[in-house]
Amino acid sequence: MVSGVQLRDVTEDDLPIFFEQQLDPDATYMAAFPARDRNTFTAHWIRILGNPTILKKAILLEGQVAGNIVSFEQSGERDLGYWIGKQYWGKGVATWALREFLGHEKARPLYAHVAKHNIASIRVLEKCGFTICGYDKVLDEEVGKEIGEITLELRASARNPSESR
Repeated sequence: MVSGVQLRDVTEDDLPIFFEQQLDPDATYMAAFPARDRNTFTAHWIRILGNPTILKKAILLEGQVAGNIVSFEQSGERDLGYWIGKQYWGKGVATWALREFLGHEKARPLYAHVAKHNIASIRVLEKCGFTICGYDKVLDEEVGKEIGEITLELRASARNPSESR
């Protein structure tokens, strides 16, 4: 397991780093989510920071901001999302951060929606106890075509993977 990973509350000082991370074309492809311009991105995150129902954490690797992880209410379910800067991919950061985050986020069931082609993210979620519970197609407005989406669920009966470290 990777060492030197920590979670802490997100601050406004993190936003420029998050902004740069979401500009990477490989990352936006994997997430199947287009990059936002600076003003739209900042306004979005200011709303997140001001919403007490959203649990939001910055992910640090050896003191550097490696990404973020959040949980929020959407369409009557508690959803999870995370973004890891490309330079931190393949190091176990996402898995460690998600395991730790699940100790903070107690809501179950908890859902994640992932592009079908994002095998690495699906694997991270599965390692942390999520199971596939649905398939869908969503319109990728940027490219004008449908993409496959997988929904994963962490049930109340799933043990907290942070307890097995």
